[in-house]
Amino acid sequence: MDCSRCRLERAIRWPNGNSLRLLCVLGVPAVSLSKGRIHRRDAETAETAQRKPKIRTLGGVPANLLRQRSRAQMIEAILFDFNGVIIDDERIHLKAYREVFVAEGVSLSDEEYFPCLGMDDAAFVRAAFARAGRPLTDERMRAVINREHELHRAFIEEELPISLGVVTFIKAAARNYQLGIVSMAERREIDHVLQLASLLNLFSVFVSAEPGLKHKPTPDCYQRALELLNEKRSSVRKLPLQARECLVIEDAPPGIQAARAAGMRTIGVTNTVSESDLRAAGADIVTASLADWSVDAVHHLFG
Repeated sequence: MDCSRCRLERAIRWPNGNSLRLLCVLGVPAVSLSKGRIHRRDAETAETAQRKPKIRTLGGVPANLLRQRSRAQMIEAILFDFNGVIIDDERIHLKAYREVFVAEGVSLSDEEYFPCLGMDDAAFVRAAFARAGRPLTDERMRAVINREHELHRAFIEEELPISLGVVTFIKAAARNYQLGIVSMAERREIDHVLQLASLLNLFSVFVSAEPGLKHKPTPDCYQRALELLNEKRSSVRKLPLQARECLVIEDAPPGIQAARAAGMRTIGVTNTVSESDLRAAGADIVTASLADWSVDAVHHLFG
């Protein structure tokens, strides 16, 4: 099936050893990258050939469609949970809430705290007071949350619990992917920590606790993140992302379940709960630390 008219096969070869021979036998126009000549199997003149679209195909499928299909399987954005993923602080929050709750006559055990991961502060405080049978007004709830935030900031002031490896991974990922934060923490608390770690400007999308937004494990927060990503892409005339093109990094089952319900792929980090808990929630991959990860690892494992 060699073509003696332009020897395109000899001029251009793909890295895997395949040549442009397929382009010659499909009977469609192809462009010679070496000399700019138009090659056809039939006897059409160059003038006629130039009037036809110069469409490259592989196996009869237009190359642009192949690229689109391949792109649909690739990760284009990484969405991070915040507490327990970027900052390893779930036990610090537990300590802070215990101190605040003591003054309110409300107890808080490990068994009561960890199943509530994925809740926003308001839902968590309401649940704790309901378990204790204590009345709670909106004003009292806000005062409890504010006091917990103050204690948390004091606890992390001397040593910020963000590992150098996590910072390195986020900085590398920002050069290759759109990054977002999807957390049930309040935005001001997220910004405070990211500013301390010099990471705030690396994230383009933020979803945080707000009235009317359902907390994890419902998929609402991740669906909202996808909407925001696509709004930004639309503003620069980029194609919208599909959910499968987003990778979510979470540390707790409710977060994994929320991301999966939104149709996204997931990594579970065992900073807060066990590997078995994350796998049971459906995490695609479970890792001990983000510090062990690189952009190449994301590409090879998720596309």
